Amino acid sequence: MIRLLAFLIVVFALGLGFAWLADRPGDMVVTFNGYQYQVSLMVAAVAVVAVVAAVMILWWLLKSLWNSPYTISRYFRVRRRDRGYQALSTGMIAAGAGDGALARKKTKEAAKLIRSDQEPLIHLLEAQASLLEGDHEGARQKFESMLDDPEMRLLGLRGLYLEAERLGDRNAARHYAGRAAVMAPQLAWAAESTLEELTARSDWDGALKLVDAQKSTRQIERDAANRRRAVLLTAKAQALADSDPAAARTAAIEANKLRPDFAPAAVAAAAALFKQNDVRKGSKILEAAWKAEPHPEVAELYTHARLGDAVLDRLNRAKKLQEMKKNHAESSMTVARAALDAQDYSTARREAEAAIRMDRREGAYLLLADIEEAETGDQGKVRQLLSRAVRAPRDPAWVADGVVSERWAPVSPITGRLDAFEWRAPMERLGQLIDSHDDMPAGAAPVIEALAKPTSEKRPIEVIDDAGPDMSSSKDAERHEDHVRPITAAAFAAVPSDAEGVEPAEELARLPDDPGVDPDEEAEKSPRRFRLF
Repeated sequence: MIRLLAFLIVVFALGLGFAWLADRPGDMVVTFNGYQYQVSLMVAAVAVVAVVAAVMILWWLLKSLWNSPYTISRYFRVRRRDRGYQALSTGMIAAGAGDGALARKKTKEAAKLIRSDQEPLIHLLEAQASLLEGDHEGARQKFESMLDDPEMRLLGLRGLYLEAERLGDRNAARHYAGRAAVMAPQLAWAAESTLEELTARSDWDGALKLVDAQKSTRQIERDAANRRRAVLLTAKAQALADSDPAAARTAAIEANKLRPDFAPAAVAAAAALFKQNDVRKGSKILEAAWKAEPHPEVAELYTHARLGDAVLDRLNRAKKLQEMKKNHAESSMTVARAALDAQDYSTARREAEAAIRMDRREGAYLLLADIEEAETGDQGKVRQLLSRAVRAPRDPAWVADGVVSERWAPVSPITGRLDAFEWRAPMERLGQLIDSHDDMPAGAAPVIEALAKPTSEKRPIEVIDDAGPDMSSSKDAERHEDHVRPITAAAFAAVPSDAEGVEPAEELARLPDDPGVDPDEEAEKSPRRFRLF
């Protein structure tokens, strides 16, 4: 559009110029070689324009003839390149679709039409074709050859990393990922693998630097980065707790600021403060964590904050925690444990039973069994409580990748994943199991399921004698009690005309959830009629 507008402006300007000359008549005289030529001004202008146009056309023709060999060769070269890129594109699509044969065919075709040093994607397509054909050794060699090319080096490292992961060689995979992370810190796969390697070596400072780099390059969100930093700082505080208490205190406090509801960070920070006799600040950290989510490690450290406290002082601190989080099973169990240590058995029993009512689990029954043994020594009740504990759901624990741990750890022992442990109940006994009838409220009748009776076994049915005579329990009756003869026309014909209906001689035992129908009410509603059975 702009070019068309410019062309129109030029034409308009030329028109204005010629119109201006036409309105101003004049002559132009040219003397050359003794001759004098005289023409009008308009003719002279037209002649000049024609000469310039002719010169330009002649120059274009001469230039085209001079460059014609190069132009022809460039045409065929471009056509050949287009065919090569078309083959390369088809091969990449075939590799993505899993067609190894077509990918290999298009790889050879593209290599003939395009030089591999000009188009690095040919190396990638060849490696992908080898992987699809199952030639992992050839693919690995191709990836290794990419390391010599600065443009293809990251791609080669990525391929070697995936091959090492496929073979299960985690050390080699982390080596290639580390090299890639040095060259390009923004690569997520390289950074994650390098982070796993650093945490496996317990290099918490290096891992923290890597997380900061990920945060600065916006590979991960701010909240995720803060969560990872809190985990790494907590692990660092635990590692330096004995060797460098000051550094451990600094790391733990920073982790607690990043995640105030993270129990391991709160415990590490409070423990470091308690070692420096800063009980007040450490208690505040534990109280904040307890309000966010009650945790037994927080309660244990809080009640034993001062080593010289008496058992009654610990009981009072446990009750203080209970006031902060009322109607919670963990609060009741904390008070019950402290009361058991203080030999306040009534309080311990009351709180343990309250914990069972709020959350029936293994630890509550075990605690109640300890209370029963300490107070009464009744081994029968203790065994009964222990049996209930075995059948109750398990207490929450630190779980990661199917591994149950009593203590928190920064990485999974199975996969090496950072921040893998979660505080939850293990999966093997999450469902509410059936307890003994002693756990059921008084007056509640158990539900009996009607199971299909096997054909190979016949059991006698209990008979309730309401008004009829005693029934015989002979073997023949037991053998034929479930046998029902079919009703046929011959059976009806054999019945006498003056036959009267009879009451059944026996009545099956009623299930607790089936009260049945009152006989008198049934007699009022239905008239007596003839019955075969």
